[in-house]
Amino acid sequence: MIDQPVCLTLIVPHRLRDEVLDYIAKQGDLVPGFTALQAAGHGIEVRLHTAAERVKGHADQTVVQVVLAGQDASRLIERLRASFAGTKLVYWTTPVTELGTID
Repeated sequence: MIDQPVCLTLIVPHRLRDEVLDYIAKQGDLVPGFTALQAAGHGIEVRLHTAAERVKGHADQTVVQVVLAGQDASRLIERLRASFAGTKLVYWTTPVTELGTID
């Protein structure tokens, strides 16, 4: 049976950005590579941690996306839960129906 690839998306508060990116980069047994993008978080569940965020009306965040096997995504989520307990990292997975490189 082939393990369906998924895209794991993490929403990381700015204050945890470097720590989370370093952590994910060290998970080479599960993570072949990843993409990180700057984002602005909005909504009633979003915490505005700094005065600058309160003035802007949004939280500075980083969106991290990793494409990996579904079982590996589950393992990575468990590791993140253990290492970043209490930080309220938001995540979700979506199926990847096609993945390739355009040469």
